[in-house]
This record gives sequence, structure tokens and C-alpha cells, in this order.
Amino acid sequence: MKSLDDTIAAISTPAGEGGIGIVRLSGRDAIAVAERVFVSPRGRKLQEVRSHTLVHGFIVEPSTGERVDEVLAAVMRAPGTYTREDVVEINCHGGMLPLRTTLQALLRQGARLADPGEFTRRAFLNGRIDLSQAEAVIDVIRAKTEQAERLALQQLEGRLSGKITGMRSAITGLCALVEAHIDFPEDEIELKTKDEITGSVAGIRTELELLSKGYDEGRFFREGVSTAIVGKPNVGKSSLLNALLERDRAIVTEMPGTTRDIIEGSLNINGLPLRIMDTAGIRETRNLAEKEGVRRSLRAIEGADIVIAVLDASRPLEEADREVLAKVRGKRVVVVVNKVDAEIGGFSLEDSDPGAPGRDSEPSPPVIRVSAVRGEGIDVLKEEVYSLCIPRGPFSQREDVLITTVRHRDSLDRAADSLREAESSLQNDVPLEVTALFLREALDHLGEIVGMVTTDDILNRIFDEFCIGK
Repeated sequence: MKSLDDTIAAISTPAGEGGIGIVRLSGRDAIAVAERVFVSPRGRKLQEVRSHTLVHGFIVEPSTGERVDEVLAAVMRAPGTYTREDVVEINCHGGMLPLRTTLQALLRQGARLADPGEFTRRAFLNGRIDLSQAEAVIDVIRAKTEQAERLALQQLEGRLSGKITGMRSAITGLCALVEAHIDFPEDEIELKTKDEITGSVAGIRTELELLSKGYDEGRFFREGVSTAIVGKPNVGKSSLLNALLERDRAIVTEMPGTTRDIIEGSLNINGLPLRIMDTAGIRETRNLAEKEGVRRSLRAIEGADIVIAVLDASRPLEEADREVLAKVRGKRVVVVVNKVDAEIGGFSLEDSDPGAPGRDSEPSPPVIRVSAVRGEGIDVLKEEVYSLCIPRGPFSQREDVLITTVRHRDSLDRAADSLREAESSLQNDVPLEVTALFLREALDHLGEIVGMVTTDDILNRIFDEFCIGK
């Protein structure tokens, strides 16, 4: 990471053609650097205009006086900016040539090319946003559905930060109470007071555990749900993919083994993004291409969040069907009985393999009857997939906070573990110094989420995901 004293510059709009493209500068010399390449026909100086003012002019090459582009320069003075530094945003015509030429002119006048995420990193380091809000910036940019964007905006607005700060404040109060008794040992802690502290610690721990349990839901909205359609050959997997996507994405033929590779498509179910994979039929085969397809199908099962296991109602249940059901055991599974429009009397799920989902101690997976070619039952299937991923109902109707990153979940889990140790030490009359140590550990773990406790390694991992210019 370079010095924070540097003035940084980057193209902040995507590559390609458009009406407008923006080159952004930030730093204590941002306005002065922009001034060296900017000429106003009316003689206006960027360093003299009021903050948050647009100025019309031209970008020129100082060494030759040649005009590069006609622009609008937005001048924004610290601290009322994204980075809390002086910021200039130059609105150029939206082609890559004027943008690159403008950027090169600024770099020659003393600016430095920004690192990925450096503008947002400066916003964090300068105290404008905390670390969880900084992470939410990229979630807003990458959101694939309205619900994903809403979740990211909640985090960007500080909903998660507020919850974490509230729990840290409560733990700090408990620390102060415990450490007061350490400092004044003659005032022995009363049993009632110890029980109250233990109860408070347990309450905060429960809250942390509930927040951590929401990780899968948050991750699904943020990253999408990996969904694999599996089954033996010719049960209608490709037809089901086409029906879910409402377009002919996969080739459908009467010949078994048509699909020999993973075919993917994207679907939005009530704001939940799904990445659906149509896989090769699972069966024993000597054909090398089909054999590789089966191997990829099994690998898709392992990596999928949801598995849709397809059976064929037009044929009796076979050993190959039982093997498929056994292979998806332990996963989130929806069993789809396809081709119900051609169902025969001999089809039954009652004699499926005892190792399949729903046997022994496992709950039975939902079974949805569909006709992919007629579109029957598809909406019911979508609702079932959604409820498997988001069991507490539509996110838009809830006010709870969802965490979206494994970093947050791990910090919450470590904080909960520390509080559990603090409870145990109080209940077993361990010296209060030990209790105080565990409470302080919990504070540090929660501080990692919002950036009160952090390291350069964590910051680098987070901001390296950003594009240059954000």
C-alpha cells in the first residue's frame, strides 16, 4: 500500500462506450493536479470555486496546449466527500480514448494510479465508514437482484454496524463491572450480581449465535444459490432446466446421454439469485466423453447448495434412481417427479433405497410432481427451492440483520465461544481475571467486524476484491 499522502487517480466507470465516463482524483493535491490539465473558457479556476460545484471546460495536454476532451469537472472539498479528502471527478465523453488520455495527463502532473479499492479504503481509514460498510460497497455493485441490493444497502447504511456496536457496548459494561471487583477484592462479588452477569453474558451469546445462523441466508442473497439438477439419463433434466429458465437453454432429445457437460443458467426467485446447472445423466458407461460428464455431475453435487433430484414418472423406479438418491444424501434436496403427464401405475417412491434422503434419522425431502414439457408444477418447485434456502420467509418482510461474509460469521463464532468460556468461568468460581480476559477477547472479535481491531492482511484481502476506481 502506498502513502495516504499521495493524490490518487483512476477511471471509475466500466470499460466500453457510453454517454459519460468519469476519471476520479482524491487527495490533498487533487484540485491542484486537476487544475494543471483543466482550462475553463470563462477563466474559472477549480481552486477558487465552491465545493460541490460543476465547472465546464476542456482537458488539455500542458506541454502542447492540445485539447483532449470537453468535460465537466466536479469539485468536492474535504471532509464532505466519499474519501473525506479533496475529490475531483472529471466527466468526460464515455469512450476509452478520452478517458485514458485524461488519466495519463493527470498521472504526468503528479497523481498516482489508484490501487484496487483504494478510494473506499481511504473512506474507511479516514473514518467515514467502518469496515463492514466498506465491504457492503462491493456487495451493492455486485448485487444481482433487488433483494441482494437491499441487503447490501442495509449493511452500507450501518444496520449491522449498529447491532455489533450495541453488543460491544453491553460487553464493555460487563467488563467494567467484573474489573471493578478485581480492583477492589475486598468488595466480594455477590451471588446475585454474579448470576446477573452470567445471564447477561448468556443473552449476548445467544444473540451472536442467532446472527451467525443467518449466514447461509445472507450468503445466498449475496452470492447466489448453486443448484444442480441430477438424475439418471433421459428423466427430463434438460427439459426441467428449460422450464425453469423459460427458454431453450439445453438441447433436448429422446436419446439418453445427450447432455455430457455442465450447462448453466441464471434464475431469480423472489429476489433470490440461483445458478442452475443441468448435469449429465448419472449411470455406468464405457463412453469416455459420457464418463467425464458423469464425473462432473458428481462433482457438481458435492459443490451445490441445492440439489434437484429428478425421477421419471413414466417408468418404474430403477436401481439407477436409487443410486442417485443415495448420492445426494446429506444435501439440501428437492425430489422432482417429472413427466407426470405420462405417469404409469408402476411408479412408486415407497421402495426407494434405504440410504436415500428421508430414511433413518434424516427428514424426508420435499417431493414435487411436475411436467417440464407442459410447465406444470414449475412454480411450486420454485417456491420449494426458495423455502429450503430462506426458511424464515421473504427477506423483504423482515427487519432482522443478515450477515453475508464468512469473515463476519467466523468473528461472531469466535466471540460467542469467548462468551461461553466467560459463562463457564463465572459458574465454576474461576478467578475473575479469567472472566475479564474472555470478555475482552469477545470485544476484540466483534471489533474485527467493524474494523476497530484489524490487520493489514485483512484489509488487503477485502479491498483487493474491488475494481480500480472504487
